Amino acid sequence: MEKLFETMDELKNRMYEISQYIGNNPELGNEEFKACEILSETLREHDFKVNTNIVGQPTAFEAVYESGRPGPNVAFMSEYDALPEIGHACGHNLIGTMGAAAGIALSKFIHETGGKVFVYGTPAEETRGAKVTMAEEGVFDHLDVAIMSHPSSCYRESGSSLAMDAIEFAFTGKTAHAAAAPEEGINALDAVIQTFNSINALRQHVTSDVRIHGVIPEGGKAANVVPDYAAAHFYVRASTRSAVNKVVEKVNNCAKGAALATGAELSISNYEFSYDNMVTNEPLSKTFTESLVSLGVDRDEIKEKKGGGSLDMGNVSHKVPSIHPYVKISDTPIIGHTREFRDAALSKEGFEGMFIGAKAMALTGLKVLTDRSLLDSIKNEFENTKK
Repeated sequence: MEKLFETMDELKNRMYEISQYIGNNPELGNEEFKACEILSETLREHDFKVNTNIVGQPTAFEAVYESGRPGPNVAFMSEYDALPEIGHACGHNLIGTMGAAAGIALSKFIHETGGKVFVYGTPAEETRGAKVTMAEEGVFDHLDVAIMSHPSSCYRESGSSLAMDAIEFAFTGKTAHAAAAPEEGINALDAVIQTFNSINALRQHVTSDVRIHGVIPEGGKAANVVPDYAAAHFYVRASTRSAVNKVVEKVNNCAKGAALATGAELSISNYEFSYDNMVTNEPLSKTFTESLVSLGVDRDEIKEKKGGGSLDMGNVSHKVPSIHPYVKISDTPIIGHTREFRDAALSKEGFEGMFIGAKAMALTGLKVLTDRSLLDSIKNEFENTKK
């Protein structure tokens, strides 16, 4: 264990440089060419075999270090996309660095333990998460565990997340002069508004875990013209994929009813990828928590995590035993997707918090490689959760 930490400390200055570089050069999803390059090149410097442009995405990569001996396949996930205007306000500059740091550190030991270490570069988590495509195309099927952690203002165990569909309702009507000949028009915006009203009425007839929220990206250009095109974007979330599917059917019916009422034509599509709910593997999660404690984190400071947002890591967790815990990067309460969070993710304090998370990830991976009974319990729980 001490040797592992010594190895990571040797990497520390370089990892700080990488996190600062990515943080100061924010790139939107599927445009993370600088982040992808610096992470993949760093992994190559440590003798990883790196393939970029996997699953048809230029900024995605798979890096593998092989021991040449049989053993478990341990993977770390790296994210590195930023948000529009406010940059790395979700701390993905730290997430990308954590995955690489943990993978490189663990690779120094697998000649003794056997197995393989993988690091995956997974673009566009904020929008069209690459993990969705990777999971669908079987990229993760060979793994024994998948590990990542996320920056936060406190330590949280890996928990659940909400499954989610991103739905666009596009209505096509007919223009007319809104004052001189309104009877000649078909108001697409009215159809959007009726959809919102129907969904608002639906809210009292869904379970408490359901979240439905939307915006109107297009609703017409001039007040004196009946809009012939309008669109609404909704996120529909619930605790499980099956629950989301049931609610989506009801939400779609709200839009269909609005189209029927107004005479507009309706087109329904998904404007972002669908995310499955996160299923935390508890033996793996407990191992990560114990690793944090061994690094000096007070156990009472590690809070329970319950669902709220949605993650493309959820799709991974349905394919392979997975965890997505949170590590503390600020003593001041901060909220994700804010400038304050971005500043924390670029601070020295934020990096120090990230590096504790990276050490815990690497130590968790080492325990998986060396403790057969732990791996058996991880696999047994995973198989039971699929039943």
